[in-house]
Amino acid sequence: MAYPIRQLTPRDFPKLLQEIPDCPKALYLRGEMPPEELKWLCVVGSRACSPYGRRQTAKLIAGLANYPIAIISGLALGLDSEAHKAALDVGLPTLAVLPSSVDDASIYPSSNRALAQRILARGGGLVSEYPAPNKAQLYGFPARDRLMAGLSHATLITEAGEKSGTLITARLALDYNREVMGIPHELDREGGMGVNRLIREGATLIRDSDDILQVLGIKPSDKPTQPTLPTDLTPAEAAILTALVEPMCKDDLIDTSLLSAQDANIALSSLQIRGLLVERLGKVERT
Repeated sequence: MAYPIRQLTPRDFPKLLQEIPDCPKALYLRGEMPPEELKWLCVVGSRACSPYGRRQTAKLIAGLANYPIAIISGLALGLDSEAHKAALDVGLPTLAVLPSSVDDASIYPSSNRALAQRILARGGGLVSEYPAPNKAQLYGFPARDRLMAGLSHATLITEAGEKSGTLITARLALDYNREVMGIPHELDREGGMGVNRLIREGATLIRDSDDILQVLGIKPSDKPTQPTLPTDLTPAEAAILTALVEPMCKDDLIDTSLLSAQDANIALSSLQIRGLLVERLGKVERT
């Protein structure tokens, strides 16, 4: 399916973006912006991310399913990609802000073209301030960061080292008087030193999805809900995740899922690759 590029003028921009002092003169959009009545949450993190960063990003976004929230990120490798994928997996709208133009030939990084198509196919959007064709240049990355921060009610940093470019987005969000949140990391973990410093300097420490909802002014539901299953699972993958209500050893999980050993092992491998489950201390558990 073709997704034409539309040019937006400032009067068409979301109101939050219109408020920033360095508002762009035009935007180029493929697909759709999230509805403005939702709370737009920017979720960004390191490209060279750890399993902990991936796991926490997916877990926190999954906990926001069924709430009026849209996920904004930058389509970069690492945790930006994980944020988009996690949003798609639980049915949240997502918008990718690019440092390049949004035509297929220019999408950066090119390895994420398939993810970009998945975002478009699920009703999301790709947006940039550059007309096509325009390959990503160094100046496009901080410019992209200011758009992400300006579009969003709040920014969540899930992992960042001391010199991570992700911190630019956090600083811009603070400049725009938007909320900044961070996930704490082990004190000696180099890849988490930047986000730990943000927390020390006043960013809101995030322990779980309810903390994010509080920052966004959304009351958590009083009714416990079943973890939301991604909508693009195979029947075998869905059977595994449905059976996995608590950490289980692999043999017990296969028995409970009522799958053949071959089908179950294929599904388990696929779910591990997608970051939807992990194996620890001999037991399989959902992330």
